Amino acid sequence: MEMRIKRTGTSHFTGKPRKRAAVIAMTAAAVAAAVVLGGPAGASPLAARAAAVSGTEHFQIMSTSTTSLNAGVIVYGAFTASGVDHESSSTANTATDRFTFAGGSFKVTHTGKGGTQTFNSKTCLFVLSQPGIYTLSGGTGTYKGISGHGTFKLSVIGLGPKLKNGKCNPSETAIAVAQQTVIDASGSVKIP
Repeated sequence: MEMRIKRTGTSHFTGKPRKRAAVIAMTAAAVAAAVVLGGPAGASPLAARAAAVSGTEHFQIMSTSTTSLNAGVIVYGAFTASGVDHESSSTANTATDRFTFAGGSFKVTHTGKGGTQTFNSKTCLFVLSQPGIYTLSGGTGTYKGISGHGTFKLSVIGLGPKLKNGKCNPSETAIAVAQQTVIDASGSVKIP
């Protein structure tokens, strides 16, 4: 089942190519609106590691933008860092993003698995929830050789625009008036 977000075009982590009039989203993965990117807070403590890293990693991704292809991401568990999730490509129900941090980057390939969505034609409120799976690969810098996999849950809530006659705009490509996208993900990670 392919998930579509009413009024916002493509949902991050739904995977099917669509207009990106409004985006994001894991899809959080999910996450604090006060993410500080870059600087000392964004520096990865992993940069000074001397040994391999493995264990459980958690990802939180969050966006309130209705048009950006980027979202803030915080990772914690086996390593901790803040950075940016850049949507890069998608086919069918699978998409690949690149997470970039001060010490390097890696790819996250994700596939949505079912889910639910609703749209209230009187209030223009839309809600989407979708679970899925992801894999990690293509690491650079500190993350060279990264591998792993896990699950995510995408949650989106937003308000669609109204037409001149005051009714809610039914077009799936209309830009949302407001949107919050949160993705929570976790799974195994290994950096040799």
